[in-house]
Amino acid sequence: MSQDAIVAALLDFIAADGADDAQFNAMALELFSYQFENNAPFQKFARSRGKTPRMVKSWVDIPAVPINAFKSMDLTCTPITDAAATFMTSGTTLGGVRGKSYHPVLDVYDASMRRNFRDRFMGERERMHMGILFPSPAMMPNSSLAHYLNLAAKDFGIHGSGHLVCERGIEFSRLYADLAEAEETGEPYALLGASFSLVHVLDEMARVGHTVKLPPGSRILDTGGFKGHSRELEPDEFYDALTAAFGIPRSACINMYGMTELSSQFYDDGNAICPSIKSGPHWVRSRVVNPLTGDSLPDGQIGILAHTDLAHFNIVTTILTEDSGIAVDGGFQLLGRAAGTAAQGCSMAVDEFLKAAGAA
Repeated sequence: MSQDAIVAALLDFIAADGADDAQFNAMALELFSYQFENNAPFQKFARSRGKTPRMVKSWVDIPAVPINAFKSMDLTCTPITDAAATFMTSGTTLGGVRGKSYHPVLDVYDASMRRNFRDRFMGERERMHMGILFPSPAMMPNSSLAHYLNLAAKDFGIHGSGHLVCERGIEFSRLYADLAEAEETGEPYALLGASFSLVHVLDEMARVGHTVKLPPGSRILDTGGFKGHSRELEPDEFYDALTAAFGIPRSACINMYGMTELSSQFYDDGNAICPSIKSGPHWVRSRVVNPLTGDSLPDGQIGILAHTDLAHFNIVTTILTEDSGIAVDGGFQLLGRAAGTAAQGCSMAVDEFLKAAGAA
């Protein structure tokens, strides 16, 4: 299939009401063939594992690329000069080297975000007033999170929605005005941003003694954690603080789990109980695996999360993260960055990939 045909097929796949295992498998194998043919480093890696389009009959057998490999080589089916967008990781590991995901078009990425966000965050509302606690794409053009949050405000926010972060930092006067307006009008308000940005807001609100009671239907989305950007909070402490400051239940506090090396996101259904259960849309499948063998582990056993995201069509659909988790009914529990022998297994998986793919 050509890129145009793949994009059209994926847009239809995302727009559908769902996908059974056979439909998902057929699309995954089509993408594996496309990436095997056009992504040279991935092809070398797959061949080293004995995985070719003739041999692979299930999406589970598509070899998972370790995410740190994105920092060592360009994984793309099209020339990097043709990329409409290049999203880059933060560079907090491997000496600041940043992983890259190249997107020749953003049609599929954006469709994935919109469909999933509407289903998992918006509830019954088509639009609501939104405040974004993160820089705009103009300030951070290579940030997938900046792009994601900008799409949320543009496609799901009402007039007046927008970014509450500028070069000087968080614009608290605008935030407080938004919160006061929501209290006065009774219209729900959504606050979205990095988890560490919300910690800064909580600290400033506590400093000035400011609390609000947002109207029913209001909600908060956080993502990305705190490390290196703010003081760190345990999940229960964090969500209790949000409910106390904003007057909403913990069930209205939604955590999004995403990464530059994917084109889709995972959500929970609120953080009434921590750790919450996260899941993806029907064009994503997740497994908990042994990082060295790639074999799936039984439900309830801690392993490394591997995700197959059909929307990530130009790079590789299947990645091996460095996050530990447990498979449970309805999705997985995210436990955080792998440590100990699991982390060593992830590092060995990266070394194996780089050796097989010919990185120098």
